[in-house]
Amino acid sequence: MSYGEMKSISDFLRRCAPPCNLLENRYYAAYYEKIHPEIDVFDVQYTTKAQEAREFVAAAKEAAGNECHPVQNLRFSDCKLGLNDLPNHVYDLDWDVILVDGPRGDANEGPGRMSSIFTAAVLARSKKGGNPKTHVFVHDYYRDVERLCGDEFLCRENLVESNDLLARYVLDKMDKNSTKFGSDRKKRCVSS
Repeated sequence: MSYGEMKSISDFLRRCAPPCNLLENRYYAAYYEKIHPEIDVFDVQYTTKAQEAREFVAAAKEAAGNECHPVQNLRFSDCKLGLNDLPNHVYDLDWDVILVDGPRGDANEGPGRMSSIFTAAVLARSKKGGNPKTHVFVHDYYRDVERLCGDEFLCRENLVESNDLLARYVLDKMDKNSTKFGSDRKKRCVSS
């Protein structure tokens, strides 16, 4: 990530009211903890492969009304895209900012970011209190997997700014009975 991209995120974090909860990958975790000791940063492990992106998105579309719905407790999820092995308190926090920059995702055989983006979408929409909005940053937005999963789970209607490298979505929490990720059927979003 370039200095400019990190500065954009860092500037946003400075405006975030403490305590500001940020979910990110391990590479930048140490960096953010060093410059922002007041925020919590957690490490995430991934099991998907980038080449499986379309298959996983198709499966999630089929299961959007069931195990892959937008508001759920991911600890107990059967959705193949949901990260359900994070520390328990991660699922209980009302996230203000989520940065998707992991796993690397730059090789078809390597881990893909489908689970990261899906999980970010669910965590943002499953908030129980606090600020109803969550800002989700997606790095490497020019790549197929990031754009596909961003469109499907974060939804274009929530995209507030982007360039080829960094996109920012603002998602509102949703009702627990919601079965679709977005409200505008003309724009790409998973719905049942």
